[in-house]
Amino acid sequence: MTQDLSLLRPGMALSLAAALSASLALPAIGGDALQSAAQPSGPQVGETVAPFEAEAVGGTMQHVAFPRGSATVLLFFLSGCPSCHQMIPEWSRAYDRKPPGLTVWGVIMDKEPPGFFAATPITFPVLRSPGRDFIRTLKVVRAPTVLRVGPSGRIEDVAVGPVDAIRLGQIFRP
Repeated sequence: MTQDLSLLRPGMALSLAAALSASLALPAIGGDALQSAAQPSGPQVGETVAPFEAEAVGGTMQHVAFPRGSATVLLFFLSGCPSCHQMIPEWSRAYDRKPPGLTVWGVIMDKEPPGFFAATPITFPVLRSPGRDFIRTLKVVRAPTVLRVGPSGRIEDVAVGPVDAIRLGQIFRP
């Protein structure tokens, strides 16, 4: 059965369209206001992360690759994000207990305020994001985001938002 929209008053069709858009909760990410509701946002298991270079907080350039026989955990965060601040101590504890062969990198996605690292105890190494294109390529749309990347750069696990110690243990598994 089809609905006849010709009976709607002028402007009602636009209101109806706006209501439908709002009910679908389509995210406006990277300027793309209309995305398919079926298209997942954020990084997905099985996608590939290309090796990259980034500046470490200490000023040295680091090459991040995904060699055979190892896994890498990438911890994406923002300096002004309360959820990220909640996760940093958990990430540090997980890093301190990490199994051999697991590489861990924090990736700060914004310009940290002066004194941020002096005031925020972090035990894992932190890289400055190589740029917005890098973040867009990985589809990191929320902070905090944790990616476990396996050999050859395949994403094996994704966690978005704060996670408990058990879930973090799953990501940091040997």
